[in-house]
Amino acid sequence: MIDLPPEAWEALALSLRVSLVATLTALPPAIWVAHLLARGRFRGRGLLDAVVHLPLVLPPVVTGYALLLLFSRAGPIGSLLEPLGLGIAFRWTGAALAAGIMAFPLIVRAIRLAIEAVDPALEEAAATLGASRWRIWWTVTLPLAAPGLLAGATLGFAKAFGEFGATITFVASIPGETRTLPAAIYAFLQVPDGDAGLRGLVLIAVGVAVAAVLVSNWLAPRVAARIAGR
Repeated sequence: MIDLPPEAWEALALSLRVSLVATLTALPPAIWVAHLLARGRFRGRGLLDAVVHLPLVLPPVVTGYALLLLFSRAGPIGSLLEPLGLGIAFRWTGAALAAGIMAFPLIVRAIRLAIEAVDPALEEAAATLGASRWRIWWTVTLPLAAPGLLAGATLGFAKAFGEFGATITFVASIPGETRTLPAAIYAFLQVPDGDAGLRGLVLIAVGVAVAAVLVSNWLAPRVAARIAGR
């Protein structure tokens, strides 16, 4: 058992919650956007692709600052949410939003590659049998792309779990509210006697990341085999 102070376990629990919410929230729009980019032929497709991947090339603090401008109490979105009690700046929900935005491009990319790998002839065959586009998506495209969807979700969870720059810029590092595991590691670095807690958190971070990859590698072939009927 790793000996950690209570605030370290609190940061771990918060990181897991933020990562899970971020991944589950980002997954549906990521599937939709990935399908648009993989199968769509429309004006502005290149621009959409560039916007989706923007968080990957921008410094994370820039993304965090943009979120702060939009969702702060004085921001155009935050000023509408605050009177309703739905403000997210400097709250754990804001951390989930920032982590989800940073993870979004990775989820989209993995799912897009999986959809592009699906033979269009299978979709065309379903269409000739009278299946609607929605039915083709649910019964042909999505099942065949399921391993890629799983990979995207795993990548997104890992990215959200390790997100630091955008999160700390947008929601700061408030103990018990927004101090995720990466922020807690940074906080331990700032104190002279933080080495013991720091090493424990680093081990936990590595363990969670390795576990996510192992689970994905274990599930992916089983999902593929189930789809193939083996």
